[in-house]
Amino acid sequence: MHLFCPDHAPEPACNTAEPRRLLRMDWKLELVQVPVSDVDRAKDFYTEKIGFNADHDHRVTEELRFVQLTPPGSACSIAIGSGLEQAEPGSVRGLQIVVPDVAAARAELVDRGVEVSDLQEFPWGIFAFFSDPDGNSWALQQIPGRS
Repeated sequence: MHLFCPDHAPEPACNTAEPRRLLRMDWKLELVQVPVSDVDRAKDFYTEKIGFNADHDHRVTEELRFVQLTPPGSACSIAIGSGLEQAEPGSVRGLQIVVPDVAAARAELVDRGVEVSDLQEFPWGIFAFFSDPDGNSWALQQIPGRS
């Protein structure tokens, strides 16, 4: 199957000299790697303090461990582990979780012992910010008009 094809030609007749369009298909972001220095500490933080579900924890070899964690209700998970890192632990910035009530989400995290910023309101939403033990930073966002 060709990914790009002219608007007026059937797929097998694709011609690179003609205008091209992207075929319509779903593109779903479902896994984001978050580099951490201590897998067990990070897994505990994300499951016990933040409330993510632990989907997988598989040690492939002594050097390779894959842990997949998913926020409740999310179609996108994070991956932490050993032997996966391609970036420095704590180097991920700006991961964002959209919630229907950011004040309630913030209160839940504070009750679980997470350091979370005060609420900050902008025209594009209400936010609270926190970081994992390595310094990877997260935002909670309540989008205006969305419940």
